[in-house]
Amino acid sequence: MLCRLGSAGRSSAKLVAPLGCLVSRLKHTLPDLPYDYAALEPHINAEIMQLHHSKHHAAYVNNLNVAEEKYKEALAKGDVTTQVSLQPALKFNGGGHINHTIFWTNLSPNGGGEPKGELMEAIKRDFGSFANFKEKLTALSVGVQGSGWGWLGYNKEQGRLQIAACANQDPLQGTTGLIPLLGIDVWEHAYYLQYKNVRPDYLKAIWNVINWENVSSRYTACKK
Repeated sequence: MLCRLGSAGRSSAKLVAPLGCLVSRLKHTLPDLPYDYAALEPHINAEIMQLHHSKHHAAYVNNLNVAEEKYKEALAKGDVTTQVSLQPALKFNGGGHINHTIFWTNLSPNGGGEPKGELMEAIKRDFGSFANFKEKLTALSVGVQGSGWGWLGYNKEQGRLQIAACANQDPLQGTTGLIPLLGIDVWEHAYYLQYKNVRPDYLKAIWNVINWENVSSRYTACKK
């Protein structure tokens, strides 16, 4: 179950799990992008970004709020059957909200290149080289059947980086236990208007706008 707490800016909202917060929860809101819709061109065009953010992500947020409201009502009534029946909607729309909130910050018009410092050392340690890591995550993302995500995550128990693919909008941490650092959306709505059905071309382009500062900050934070 997802719930948003606090009154901070929309883009800094945190998602947490206690069901008790459903009693007086704040509704989820669509986070602002930290850049203009056209800022990632030519790699991701403005039309894609506008539709992706203002339509697709907004739909996940709206549907999540509806599902949570129904869950709240079912919880108050002790209606376990309805609570169980709402789990797919909570997982799909909650995952969509979590994934996209990470995705927007993983991208930057000043991105690209390679990470530095501690993250780069960890990538070399766990994948042999940055080139090898990039090749593996690209291949994993290209190979996602249908819709889904390619991820770089942190295995806190083992203290190492791992890559993983998730189907649909399954959230990385909730389904694999890995802490998300970098997500690549390979749903067709993320690239079809520009790259048609050639997913590899989209994946080649997206490396030019990866915000390694953001990914590095996530890596530093999850190790504490």
